[in-house]
Parts: sequence; C-alpha cells; structure tokens
Amino acid sequence: QVQLVESGGGLVQPGGSLRLSCTASGSMFRGNTMGWYRQAPGKERELVATIYDFGGTNYADSVKGRFSISRDNAKNTMNLQMSSLRPEDTAVYYCNYRDFRINSWGQGTQVTVSS
Repeated sequence: QVQLVESGGGLVQPGGSLRLSCTASGSMFRGNTMGWYRQAPGKERELVATIYDFGGTNYADSVKGRFSISRDNAKNTMNLQMSSLRPEDTAVYYCNYRDFRINSWGQGTQVTVSS
C-alpha cells in the first residue's frame, strides 16, 4: 500500500502562482507513475499532469505551458508548480500513484482562483 499526502492548496488571485506537493510513503515499485488530477464542483475528475519514475511527463492541454510537474524519487515527493492561474483552475487537486499492483489517491487539497 502507498499513502499519499498533499499540501500547498489555497486561495490565489487570477494570474497568480501556487505550488502543490505530494509526499508518498509505503512500498513503491519501479515503473510507477505519479500524477495530479482535479475535480471541480459538478464535474468529473480529470487529469492535470502525470510523471513517470524515469521522468517522462504528460499534461492536459488546458494546463500546458502554465503548470510544471516534477518529482524527487529519493524523497518520494512530487510537486506541481502552477502559474498564470485562472478561475477555471479552481478544483480539489488529488495526488495519484499507480503501479502494476495498486492505484492510490491522496485526500485532496483545495485550490481556489478568485479575485
């Protein structure tokens, strides 16, 4: 089992920046993927960005050029640097870990973009 804890959410004005962090604990296997997903009120959970353990990344079109995902395998941490935030980025952001055995989720952290 892998446990995930997110931090860094909050309220930010449009155009501002925010950094989310996720710390993983437990038994992690090679070949895993970590990522960020988000869910806005009344909408389905959607992919924001993913990063493989070797460093390859994937982004949703809506965040390309504004968000940057990174990870530190030695520290079992993953970050999401969010810039040029828009009101439509408002959502609960979830950290995700998956390998051939399991698919784990964090509890989520609220990001609100509003003036």
